[in-house]
This record gives sequence, C-alpha cells and structure tokens, in this order.
Amino acid sequence: MAQLDFIVMAVFALLVLGIGMMFTRIGSKNSSAFFEAGGATPWWINSISLFISYFSAGTFVVWGSIAYKSGFVANGIQLTMVLGGMLVALFIAAKWKRTGAVTAAEYIGKRLGTGTQKFYTFLIMLHGLFTTASVLYPVGKMVSVATPLSLNTCILIIGGVIVLYTSAGGLWAVLVTDVVQFVILTAAVMIVIPMALKEAGGMHSFVDKAPEGFFNFFNSEYSFGFFLAFLAYQTVYIGGNWAYVQRYTSVSNERNSRKVAWLFTLLYFVSPFIWMLPPMLYRVINPSLTGLQPEGAYMMLCQQVLPAGLIGLVLSGMISASASKANTTINIMAVVFAHDVYKKAFNRNATEKALVQAARFFTVLFGAITIGIAMMVPMIGGIVEMVLATASIAGGALFAPIIWTLYSKRQTATSVISASLCGLVISLGLKLFGGKMDRVWETALGVGIPVVVLLIWEVYYTLTAKQAAPHLLQPLPAATTPATMQSDDAKAQNQFGMKVIAAAIAVVGAGIAILGLVATGGTVALCTGVVIAVCSVPLFRAAARY
Repeated sequence: MAQLDFIVMAVFALLVLGIGMMFTRIGSKNSSAFFEAGGATPWWINSISLFISYFSAGTFVVWGSIAYKSGFVANGIQLTMVLGGMLVALFIAAKWKRTGAVTAAEYIGKRLGTGTQKFYTFLIMLHGLFTTASVLYPVGKMVSVATPLSLNTCILIIGGVIVLYTSAGGLWAVLVTDVVQFVILTAAVMIVIPMALKEAGGMHSFVDKAPEGFFNFFNSEYSFGFFLAFLAYQTVYIGGNWAYVQRYTSVSNERNSRKVAWLFTLLYFVSPFIWMLPPMLYRVINPSLTGLQPEGAYMMLCQQVLPAGLIGLVLSGMISASASKANTTINIMAVVFAHDVYKKAFNRNATEKALVQAARFFTVLFGAITIGIAMMVPMIGGIVEMVLATASIAGGALFAPIIWTLYSKRQTATSVISASLCGLVISLGLKLFGGKMDRVWETALGVGIPVVVLLIWEVYYTLTAKQAAPHLLQPLPAATTPATMQSDDAKAQNQFGMKVIAAAIAVVGAGIAILGLVATGGTVALCTGVVIAVCSVPLFRAAARY
C-alpha cells in the first residue's frame, strides 16, 4: 500500500469516529437516548443499520472465500437472508414492537421471569462475544494483508476505535455511523467491480474461464438441503437476535417495524450479486489460492487492480462494515447488562446518569473481551469454520424459543429453557465428539432440535389447558402505547441525526470525488463521489422538514 492509502484510511476513520463522538451529548441525556435513541427513530435509518450490521467485512472474508472457491453458491446461501427477512417482515418484526419492551431481555423478564432473563442474558453474552470476534478477525485479516502491521495489532486498533465511539454515543452513534459506513462500503465495491472485470478480460472471458459448475447455486457441500436448513436459521436469527430486535423496537410504531424488515429484505435481494462478483472474478484472475488463502481473495484482488488511494478507500469500506456489526452487538450487550442486570440486580435506584455510565463501562469491558477472542480465531480452524459452527450450535437454540413465545400463550420458563439446553447440548456434543458432520445436518439439527422440543411442550400444555401469560400477547392500549408518544426531544434527536447523516454523506462524496481526481485511473471513483455528494441534498431537505 502507498502512503496515500494510509492517509485515506486515516481520514475516513477519523470521520467515522468524529461522527460517533458527536452523539456523546445526546447519549448522555438519559438512558432512553443511550439505549433506544429516543424510541422513535426514522425506520429507514434502522433498516440500513440492520442491513450493514448483518453485512460486515466477515461477509467478504467468509462468503467471499466461498465465492472464490464455489462461485454462485455464495449467492445461494445469502438468498436465505432475503427469504428470512420476508418472513420477519410478515410475521415477527411488529410482534416485537407490540410487546412495549425496550430490549428482548426486558420482554423475557416480563414474559418468563427474571430467572429466565438471567439465563438467556448469560448465553446471549457468550454468543455475542464470539459473533463480534468473528467480525473483528476478518477485517483485521484484510488490513494485515494490505499493510505491514500484524494481525493482532490490526484487531486491537480497529476494536479500540469501535469501542470508543460506541461507549460515547450509544445507539444514536451506532445508527448514524452505520448509515455512513454503508455509503462508504457501497462506493468502495462499485469502484472495484469495473476494474476487476477489466483485469479478468471482460464478462465473456470470465464466463468462459470459470470452473465447471461455478454458476450453480448449490454444490455437494452447500446443497439445497443446506439452503433450507440455513433459511430456518436465518429467519430466527434476523427475527430473534437481540441486537436486531432493538431495530424493530426503537421505531415509532408497528408499521415502521415492518418497514425496517422489508427494506432489509430488498437490500439483501440486490447486494449479494454485486458484493460477491469480485472474488468470483479473482478465481479466474488467480486460480492458485489454497487452504485459508481464499479468505484474503478480496483484498488480494484490490491490491492487484486498484491504484494508490483507492485501495485505502476499499479497505475503509471493509473496516466500516465490520465496525457496523461489531458496534451493534457490543451496544446491545452493554444496554442489556446496564438496563436489565445492573439496575435490577445491583442498583435498583440507579439514576439516569448512573445507567449511562454503567452502559459505557460494559461497552468497554465486552469490547476488550471480544478483541481477545478475535485474536484466537486462527487456533480454531479459521473464520469460515467459526462462523458456521457458531450459527449451527447456538442460533436456533437461543432465538427460536423466544420467538415462539411471541405467539404462544402456553410456553413457560421450563419449556423454553429446556428447548434451548437440548439444542445447545446436543449440537455442541455432536460437534465435539460426533466427527465431521454434513453441513445440512449440522445446521438442520441446530434449529430443528429446539423446535421439536417446543412443539412437544406445546402439545402437552394444550392437553393440560395451560396458559402462561395470555395478557402479554395482547396489543398495548392505544392511549398508553409508547410508540404513539413521540416527544419533542425524540424529534429533535431525529432531526439532528438526519442532519449529521446528510453532512457526513456530502463529505464522503466530496472526499471520494477528490480521490478520483488524484488517483491514477480514478474516473469511476470521481463519478461515484459526485453521485454520493448529490444524494446528500434530499437528505438535508428531509431533515429541515422533519
């Protein structure tokens, strides 16, 4: 990498950090501002945040590695996110808003008791630490491939920046930086594609030189059966992950909760075909990668086809995407521990200031632990194995039982905990002692076991005419629904957030356009930057009218 690339990375990193720190004052006002951004944020901001939080640099390393080796299979896997998002939009998102809870943990406490809440809080914390580590590792890997810095140094620096602005600004810092990072990432990928196509000799040459079966959506390892099993996992993950639930509950009403999920679905329908094209092209350009080398295919391609300056931009986009997913998970873990553990177990009379300080403390604590875990990823077989293993073992067991309770009046603490424990213990036991399992069975069992246990309990409770908490399944009265009481303070926060987004997008667009002028062969970057800068105009107008 040239000096210009490091300058570009530094500028964009400072921009994102500065944006996050701008919300320190808002995040410090009260726990509502820190935890749920006032409770009535614009739905499109939440949806883009949900999308970019799901679509991290891990996507470029994990799915990029699969795209390099197997082609369209990576797109087939990611289409499960589209169908899962549709199911969440139709059946789940509005249910979460209807509960009236700030967090999924609060809902569990109301519905199933504080003991069950503590049980799931502990498990979700462990799951969150590993999933966030699986985000920090890929971007650290990319930066270490492109720079002289070691992998652990890269993880430490990137993780430290994320923790700093997340602890300062709370959910608003997460939401706004997510939108800006989405713009940076999109611009970066759109600049790479035409240059990669040129290097591969054009689309016709790419198709001719691609390996046999490269454009099939399924193969022997990732079959149609795996697709169906992974779809079940994605549905419960998108609909039940605590960090994503926060996106459905922090908007103003149930209709907007559905909109959050629908826009997520639309974005995921389009994006994989764009995002996965570069590593597929690199398979034709350089087919010699083996072992864990395909994890770095995306960055290797960028170094080969991009001029100085634009490599730094692409790397900034990758870092931005990872920051989005990491800050989302760290934020929700800190919020849950401050709101539902610290306040209820240690300081019932905690002031608003004390709650915010506790949330910031937990943000730093969990961030530090996550950085440590990320440094140990190479010891467990690489990032692809870690991501898929975590998904198959924990995804269904942790999230499916709680989603079930949104619909069932019969499920109790006993039934949901037993479903989760059966899923976790059996899946983990098979993973550790059952030898290498087929991907289909590994994923299907992870989701299927807890669902079967819940179904057995449902039948039992039906025969015994047991109802656990029917009143919690009814919509809140219109006069007392928090979603209908959007305060002037919430409106002011929304307006400020939209203005910051508009200004940041204008700055990003101008920066990319200038970079296009400076860099050799930067015409695509110049045009991309101009388009982005122009897009900030309607956002300024919308903020002024809000």
